Amino acid sequence: MGFRALLIEKTDQGFSRRLVERDIDQLPEGDVLIDVSFSSLNYKDALSATGNPGVTRNFPHTPGIDAAGTVLESSDPAFSAGDQVVVIGFDLGMNTAGGFGEKIRVPAGWVVPLPSGLSLEQSMVLGTAGFTAALCVHKLEAAGMTPDSGPVLVTGASGGVGSVAVMLLAKLGYEVAAVTGKATQHEFLKQIGASSIVAREDARAGADRPMLAEQWGGAVDTVGGEILFNAVKGLRYGCSLAACGLVDSPAIPASVLPFILRHVNMLGVDSVQLPLEQKREIWLKLAGDWQLPELDALKRPLSLDTVSDAIDKILAGEMVGRGLLAHG
Repeated sequence: MGFRALLIEKTDQGFSRRLVERDIDQLPEGDVLIDVSFSSLNYKDALSATGNPGVTRNFPHTPGIDAAGTVLESSDPAFSAGDQVVVIGFDLGMNTAGGFGEKIRVPAGWVVPLPSGLSLEQSMVLGTAGFTAALCVHKLEAAGMTPDSGPVLVTGASGGVGSVAVMLLAKLGYEVAAVTGKATQHEFLKQIGASSIVAREDARAGADRPMLAEQWGGAVDTVGGEILFNAVKGLRYGCSLAACGLVDSPAIPASVLPFILRHVNMLGVDSVQLPLEQKREIWLKLAGDWQLPELDALKRPLSLDTVSDAIDKILAGEMVGRGLLAHG
């Protein structure tokens, strides 16, 4: 059974990308064989496609940390042929052939049944980025954040995680301040729910100061670096920030002052190794009370023929919304 896939190969000149025909026998061992209908483009996919050793070590390789589709075969009784399922995180698309191929084979412990209320396409408009945004909000609310806490800052707001976070927070009744360096995206961010726009340079200002004025009832940070810790320094007393990204920098110019003077929290968020039961809980929220019917506003259609150009675009910081890769 042949299928198409994007293959990343290591050469003497670096890393190359090409579309190839692969065979089922070339997939890794696993319990569940899935016919992939949709995947999505994430920053981590772009890192994998350019040989970042922190993401992918073994080549040739097919990226795609997200996949949604239909079970073809399963050796695990939890799944049957015809089941619609979602796979995100774990090792998919990192060192296990991922959703940029029309078929994947994975352990049953990575697979979540598609919840009622979500289509396969909607699940991949969300993908890891949207799931991570929801996980950030879930963790912030578990730490006590409510709409009465004050405005919530979202950094990197026009990107995948940021745009879903803006939309979800607005749906839940929060006032959202969206940070972006893209002047052309102000209207887009307001359309998806931002109450105000913060320029990237303003979010970075004051990095040399030990504290900033209390502004934020919560924050979702996708970028790291000075902007992250400025957001921590601007939290209101007892409030929290959820940190889930590092596209600006993995390092932060930190001190203990905001933590001990303002009783604030910085919460780490990981969607990769999150236990399957907790992943299922977040997917059920996104299919239920947290469902976002306006997801089409975030969708940027892609195919195997166009995804390589989109990889270059996301690496250059030019991607807005969510790149949805449709197979077939």
